[in-house]
Amino acid sequence: MAKVTGDTVNPDVSLLRGINGLSGHASHGVDRAVAWAGGYGLVALALLLAVWCWWRVARRAEDAPAAVAGVLWSGLAAGIATLLDLPIRAFVQRPRPYADHDGLHVLVHDGGYSFVSVRSAVIAAIAVGLFTVDRRFGVIALLAALAEGFCDIYVGTHYPTDVIGGFALGAATVLLLTAPALALLTRLTTGVARGRAAVLVRSSPRAAPAAKRLGPRKVRHSSTDKDLAA
Repeated sequence: MAKVTGDTVNPDVSLLRGINGLSGHASHGVDRAVAWAGGYGLVALALLLAVWCWWRVARRAEDAPAAVAGVLWSGLAAGIATLLDLPIRAFVQRPRPYADHDGLHVLVHDGGYSFVSVRSAVIAAIAVGLFTVDRRFGVIALLAALAEGFCDIYVGTHYPTDVIGGFALGAATVLLLTAPALALLTRLTTGVARGRAAVLVRSSPRAAPAAKRLGPRKVRHSSTDKDLAA
């Protein structure tokens, strides 16, 4: 009884039960869709957004090397956040919600500790990184991060504070290391833009006007023009 009472006064657990409880009223198909989206789909969507932003937006930007460097940094920051998640989990050692609380609808049994949500950290890092390049892509990725957090709680693998911690880890990784990372990556992309692989950094320029390509056209004067001039 004391355990149940503690759950009701703990806002973290109360929100967990409220969101996870939705799975008890949903169909099996909805549960499977949410589990798939939270496990693979939304992370894949964030990565595709980064690729699309690079190909369609960053390469066409006025300062293409800097924009492409920003997209690259969003992906690298996601990888760094994934690595940072490992020692954080080992230090905090927070058990999964279903290990400490009865009555949850557990749709996915993930191993390891709960804090922080690594998938939320990955998508948050990509979202913040893309936002510095193009706000539209950043907002879409941010919505994907929020959806990922909802899915993690819905399937019973994470507390809400695990998700918030993941958002904080991903965003902090991007923002705290942005200056040195972009300085190095912009040098790299600038060098690539000057070489044979320039299309990776800058979209192919449109064909120059014929007059520009061929140089100034020589004007030929006919004999009639000469007579008139005389």
